[in-house]
Amino acid sequence: MTRKTQHLSDLNLQVSYLEAGKGTPLVLIHGVGMNADAWFPQMDSLSRYFRVIAVDMPGHGDSEGFRHAATLKDYVQWLACFLRTQPESRFAVAGHSMGALITAGIAIDYPELISHAIVMSGVFKRSDAARDAVAKRAEELASGNVRLDAPLDRWFSASADEQPLRRKVGDWLQQVDLEGYSRAYQAFAAGDRIYSDRWNEMRCPVLAITGELDANSSPEMTRQMASAAPYGQAVVVANAKHMLNLTDAARVNEEILMFLSPVSADVTQHEPVQE
Repeated sequence: MTRKTQHLSDLNLQVSYLEAGKGTPLVLIHGVGMNADAWFPQMDSLSRYFRVIAVDMPGHGDSEGFRHAATLKDYVQWLACFLRTQPESRFAVAGHSMGALITAGIAIDYPELISHAIVMSGVFKRSDAARDAVAKRAEELASGNVRLDAPLDRWFSASADEQPLRRKVGDWLQQVDLEGYSRAYQAFAAGDRIYSDRWNEMRCPVLAITGELDANSSPEMTRQMASAAPYGQAVVVANAKHMLNLTDAARVNEEILMFLSPVSADVTQHEPVQE
């Protein structure tokens, strides 16, 4: 695995990303407060079949952040600018949480760049009460008066085997740049309706996947997203919460590989995923 940087001349921003493997590109976009390292189980497994690129979102990890109040469309444009610096012309993209909103947006606004979209733990047409709660969290982050580890109870179960992952994610939250976190969270709070009425415009296959116990990125939202996309499918992972790419990595990796199997077959012959 290699850490690289790329300057985006159109936006005058530096992007940091991790890269592993060879072949057809699979781009991974994390959620608010995380960084590219949050995809380590996918990097380890899927880099056997793809050139896997995990990108630090603006203001997260080692990527430079926006210098202005940003909307979801700014993050979508940022990703499109990054993809155009790469040697390939089309990409499979997977996004988690805020990254899921970016993934859906780029599949709609820049269809020429996207071959497959994987929307993981995404939100779709929140209720007014849910939107108010997210907006309140965004205001708290902007004021600096907030517990950064507050989401962990929603993201993880109390099972003993999830506690090391919970501590790792908690450490990442404590290290995040508060300004970059706040800007992204404000875009996340207002972003679920920007593209929600345009899912019928998606022309690539779409996999919507979430955890059965994820209250905010619910199974019902996931089914609605899959139904709204012309070539959508839904997967609900039993007993999983929000951070299923970490807690249920073997299942998530298997679902991604099956979804992308026509692409990976062009790269190499493979055995079923072993974890």
